[in-house]
Amino acid sequence: MDDRPHIVVVEDEAAQRHLLVDYLAKQNFRVSGVDGGAALRHLIERELPQLVLLDVGLPGEDGFTLARWLREKSGRIGIIMVTVAADTVDRVVGLETGADDYIPKPFEPRELLARVKSVLRRVRGEAPPSGPRVRMGRRVLDLERRVLCGSADGGEESLAASEFDLLKVFAENPNRPLNRDWLLEVTAHREMEAFDRSIDLRVARLRRKIETDPAHPTAIRTVRGVGYMFVPPKD
Repeated sequence: MDDRPHIVVVEDEAAQRHLLVDYLAKQNFRVSGVDGGAALRHLIERELPQLVLLDVGLPGEDGFTLARWLREKSGRIGIIMVTVAADTVDRVVGLETGADDYIPKPFEPRELLARVKSVLRRVRGEAPPSGPRVRMGRRVLDLERRVLCGSADGGEESLAASEFDLLKVFAENPNRPLNRDWLLEVTAHREMEAFDRSIDLRVARLRRKIETDPAHPTAIRTVRGVGYMFVPPKD
């Protein structure tokens, strides 16, 4: 039995479809390519894939309609919308229909692979790192409930998916300098707030939440020429 993750590429342009299928197959995925809604529906009736790479600009039944249908079919199917680079509206609508992420054309294969892996991790519900709570600066990250604990009023603060993903990566890699580009790859996400996707902006927001003095951070430190490093409290 083939236990590789099954990905379906929905793309009406044959050449582009074949390129994507071949590339993802070389990354050790089981990949099927279809040209539109009818073929996708037929395939889904036989087997639910782990992820669907869905072009927005399909003739007839567009990607938005298919994304809604997929999400109604199962909440466990990962959906990545492929949009035109300059069309922010497509990205917004795609995410509102239930897609997990988007990727604008033209895209680099490396970026596509990072987003595919990230969405697959989420739909599989992979376990958090050992220990459900991690001290980070003046706060505590609850990895199971995805919240920050220990605010001044004793309450909790919810986190956007982009913020949680980044804190989780830091928690998994204490005292290790992490490259900005690598952080961007492994925290690809579907949050609307981060079309910019700048790691620097996300780190700045997180520092305001966890550092005693955000202007002089001790938990998430800058490593010149590399990126950032999480330093756990010593006490």
